[in-house]
Amino acid sequence: MRGNLSSSPRKAHYPGGNFAMKTNPCVLILVDGLRPDAVAPAPMPTVLSLAPKCVYAGTAQSLMPNCTLPCHFSIFHSVVAERHGINTNTWTPQVRPVPGIFEVLHQSGKDVGFSYNWEELRDLGRPGSVTRSFLVEINKECNTDAVVADHTVQFLKDGADFIFCYLGETDEVGHKYGWMSPEYLGAAARADAAIARVLEVLPAGGSAIIMADHGGHDRTHGTNRPEDMTIPLYIYAPSHGATSISDPDLLDIAPTIAALCDIPAPAVWEGRALVK
Repeated sequence: MRGNLSSSPRKAHYPGGNFAMKTNPCVLILVDGLRPDAVAPAPMPTVLSLAPKCVYAGTAQSLMPNCTLPCHFSIFHSVVAERHGINTNTWTPQVRPVPGIFEVLHQSGKDVGFSYNWEELRDLGRPGSVTRSFLVEINKECNTDAVVADHTVQFLKDGADFIFCYLGETDEVGHKYGWMSPEYLGAAARADAAIARVLEVLPAGGSAIIMADHGGHDRTHGTNRPEDMTIPLYIYAPSHGATSISDPDLLDIAPTIAALCDIPAPAVWEGRALVK
């Protein structure tokens, strides 16, 4: 399991001042532990209805080690675990630091938001790289995915250029009840409702990536089984076309975000942009 359930108070940081909603923001929405074969039976109608409008709607591959923090560091830094050095769900400083998407966007003058419900992700970006952030730790009393989505909506309204919206409850329920159990599918359906909250306010020029970090089987993940390694990936980018996409994986997400935000990707990144 990724971490212990907690009833810690919500934590938020907001910058001073008000901003108008941007016309072309980008949102990365990640449903932790979502398997692609759970989207239809959950059901996840928002994601299903979005698929025909996407420049890419299909599957992608996770990376080993197949657990949350290493996968996220590969997503955000576009290098494999052997390069970024995070091999477990415990963060350690990078020996040879690689710039992450938060830092690259911040250095380009972008307003960056981060709304999430698993505290261990706090080290995805270096201090000062996130303009606005919100954390509510998963607990048994409320649907924290919905709370995370509500703050993502607020960040969009406040003028963020890029927001990472992390929805962690599907993975928690998978560990407790089993992947593809009725409870797991129910959590995926609630994640879909949270996604709908965000997409309802995404302006016409905006883009969204909806994905998972890994799948799962029984009550676990971390192996190279297809159930663990295959993830859903939806790239909604009306103002962009798709590149020649074959076998996308986690390393391709940061370069794709950079392309959607119209900034160059660092040469050290190992992935490729999936949009043009």
